[in-house]
Amino acid sequence: MKYLLDTHCFLWWLASPDRLSAEALGIIGNRDHDILISVASSWEIAIKYALGKLRLPTPPEDYVPSRLHRCGFGTLHIQHTHALRVAALPMHHRDPFDRILIAQSQIDRIPVITVDRRSAAYPVEVVWG
Repeated sequence: MKYLLDTHCFLWWLASPDRLSAEALGIIGNRDHDILISVASSWEIAIKYALGKLRLPTPPEDYVPSRLHRCGFGTLHIQHTHALRVAALPMHHRDPFDRILIAQSQIDRIPVITVDRRSAAYPVEVVWG
């Protein structure tokens, strides 16, 4: 089964897996599942790093691809349909990165692993991280 890992959960998996729920740990650690990281998460990581709000051991252009490869995670690219779906989403959430993840989850019918409680307000399958 495919799962979309949100940015927080991706970073926690890498640096502080003990912060994740037992259910999330079981899903992410199960090699039978396809764990996907959205391009939006890479974008969010890059912006937060550039603003000094996120510390990483190496720059994001090295860190993210190396961790994706090491973990065996796939990439979920942003399509026009994903970006355009954001306009139809209710404003339960104002964060553009979270909104695109919700749109991707809806369109591609992929459960999202997240710690953001506002995600449950949307018609998506949520696994609590």
